[in-house]
Amino acid sequence: MNRIPCFDSALLEAVCRVLADTSEGLTGPEIGAILADMAVADTHPAATKWKRLFNALACVQHQHQLGNHVIMFINRAMAPAKYVRAPEMFQWRQDNLNVALSLAGFGVNERGQVITTTREMTVAGAVARAKRLQSKLEGRGTHAQVFVYCRAELLTDNYFHAVLEAVKGVAERIRQMSGLASDGAELVNQSFSTKTPILAISSLKTETELSEQKGFSNLLIGLFGAIRNPIAHAPKVSWPMPEQDALDIFALVSFVHRKLDVAVKL
Repeated sequence: MNRIPCFDSALLEAVCRVLADTSEGLTGPEIGAILADMAVADTHPAATKWKRLFNALACVQHQHQLGNHVIMFINRAMAPAKYVRAPEMFQWRQDNLNVALSLAGFGVNERGQVITTTREMTVAGAVARAKRLQSKLEGRGTHAQVFVYCRAELLTDNYFHAVLEAVKGVAERIRQMSGLASDGAELVNQSFSTKTPILAISSLKTETELSEQKGFSNLLIGLFGAIRNPIAHAPKVSWPMPEQDALDIFALVSFVHRKLDVAVKL
């Protein structure tokens, strides 16, 4: 891990108040266990949870003149395996950490790992960024499946990776519906064949319906070829993703999910 500058006390407090929240935060034993695992001194174990965590992280940060231990603690606290039976708790902590951390140029992704983001300078900006793209998509009536696959990226307005995850989600849904394990054009051609289809978006009894099936198949292949494949292989800096492009792509992905809603397995 690169050397990370110390977090100021106000931001560190905000992070600790999320992680040690009375109802949604870590328990006292969980805080103690993570600190012990990191070999960080639990300086005030009898203090209220958030103050206990704040004191421990503030001390180790001051000792080493680094913010790395704060990141390490968040990564351990947000490990997805801890939330198998409590996904809503993961989402609550992630949402609130993202608002606080965006003020320092960080965020928590869907894997529970701290990542770098564009830094926000105000609380209003942090909250607005966390919700802006998602609000626009919700206002457009975007299909719920879009959010299933790219929620974390939306909350940090990471358009590049949000689009990638949304398109990858289409392939995953087709695999789940068809029972196939392939990907890309192979997956689409096997699933939506007009001769031996596994999935059908209509009865396939007329030329019009067969044409629609073929057109939908071509649309999916184009979506993967023109959007997912280049993004998956290109670094973010060389493949810009402005907000308007992201919104347009999400609209197409939403349309695809609506067609999949009516598809039946043959």
